[in-house]
Amino acid sequence: MSTFRHGDTAVFPPEASHQPDEHALAGWRRWVYATNHKDIGTLYLLFSFTMFMVGGVLALALRAELFQPGLQLMRPEFFNQLVTMHGLIMVFGAIMPAFVGFANWMIPLQIGAPDMAFARMNNFSFWLLVPAAIMLTGSFWMPGGAPAAGWTLYAPLSLQMPASMDATIFAIHLLGASSIMGSINIIVTILNMRAPGMTLMKMPMFCWTWLITAYLLISVMPVLASAITMIVTDRHFGTTFFNAAAGGDPVMYQHVFWFFGHPEVYIMILPAFGIISQVVPAFSRKRLFGYSSMVYATASIAILSFLVWAHHMFTTGMPVTGQLFFMYTTMLISVPTSVKIFNWIATMWRGSITLETPMLFAVGFIFVFTIGGFTGLIVAIAPIDVVLQDTYYVIAHFHYVLVAGSLFAMFAGVYYWIPKWTGVMYDERMGKIHFWSSLISFNMAFFVMHFLGLAGMPRRYADYPAQFADFNAIATIGAFGFGVSQVFFFFAVVLPCMRGRGRPAPQRPWNDADGEGAEGLEWEVPSPAPFHTYATPPRLNAAATRVLPSPVARDT
Repeated sequence: MSTFRHGDTAVFPPEASHQPDEHALAGWRRWVYATNHKDIGTLYLLFSFTMFMVGGVLALALRAELFQPGLQLMRPEFFNQLVTMHGLIMVFGAIMPAFVGFANWMIPLQIGAPDMAFARMNNFSFWLLVPAAIMLTGSFWMPGGAPAAGWTLYAPLSLQMPASMDATIFAIHLLGASSIMGSINIIVTILNMRAPGMTLMKMPMFCWTWLITAYLLISVMPVLASAITMIVTDRHFGTTFFNAAAGGDPVMYQHVFWFFGHPEVYIMILPAFGIISQVVPAFSRKRLFGYSSMVYATASIAILSFLVWAHHMFTTGMPVTGQLFFMYTTMLISVPTSVKIFNWIATMWRGSITLETPMLFAVGFIFVFTIGGFTGLIVAIAPIDVVLQDTYYVIAHFHYVLVAGSLFAMFAGVYYWIPKWTGVMYDERMGKIHFWSSLISFNMAFFVMHFLGLAGMPRRYADYPAQFADFNAIATIGAFGFGVSQVFFFFAVVLPCMRGRGRPAPQRPWNDADGEGAEGLEWEVPSPAPFHTYATPPRLNAAATRVLPSPVARDT
């Protein structure tokens, strides 16, 4: 995997010894006033898992209603409230904060920085999430109930919602401000605080994917803010941006929203690509195949993501020329994504692969995300999309991308780095039970939705004809199985590790007897990672490769 021996790459001077933990505050003050990147990363991850559970409960309520035809548990209005809040909570409250948590924990460790660039702003960006989450989830108890306009908040429906729509918009503003501050922090940290000798093209792929993601976030979050602010002014200040009765254009909202929305899809998947690019080489005992091409492919995806937004709008009366343009650009963006999948497979080719839980989730990610990519290509073809638009086929597609994509990659990252975070090894048997139960139940829940969509079942309906009953029953059973799997994950894997119950983790838990396996500066520090690391940055020799060997670090 590397021709360099331990010690050839990173040199730790005596003054760079890791600092003891006596500077950490005790009790609740440690978390409320946290400025340490590891503590804030932990807060982000715990917050996102909490919101994932809340959003999951809403999803299971939806699936319980759809278990058989007829209205069983709720009114259609409440059903659409659940649909709306499930989407908003999962996108803005679960997936995005989780990846920011990974960034906070790992980027300083991977680039040899002592902390994030703006520690106090880091604390503020996290604590903005809490009131936003309270407003989002509390909208169910406001007069008129939660918004029922779908997570996209399409006008003119969003103009007709009760007061909870205003609370939801304010919550999204807070979440967007948090994302922008976090992105600025990540960009400045990566560009200005890398260890001496670590050029951009020697950074781990996770740092590269987050650097590009941060620029995407800064570019598109203000676009979303402008769209929802125009909704507020239409609702309360007499403007008519989206009110067709007064000369406005509801379709304009779709253009503005999806100009944000499609880069947002890649904001939620590019950090996942970075995690998989760390895990696959570690358990293949090989360098990542085509490092440079992976970097260029990531940048290409980010640039092209601004050119494909209207493929969500083929049924809005778009001219044929516009349909052709967005159809071809959507097909084009599949090329750099395919490059990444090819590089991961090429990395595994003829490698000394071991299938510990992180690698299982990585391989599962590649398999299931590829299915999601192919179904996305199908709905990119305008004549087919006209038939499949707003059917369960679309639900199946984006859940294959975001659940089997983003979420499976997060699980791979948690299993990969949790020994470094907590200092103990998780129970491998529990991890494999979590993987197989998640993979099987996920496919039960969502694969059959392709057939429902092809048969014409529309989404966001609380009732349906009896012809769709069997597949809906299977999907509901799979969804409940998937939910139970994640509760099992928390209690059988995460909680024991947080409490320090398990075999003590070595400094490099994934390396074999020859030292081959996980590489990078995060594996230079002890397990668990000390509260303060890299008081003086490690110096990388000029001979260092982009995939770093693992010299022994000093620790006091």
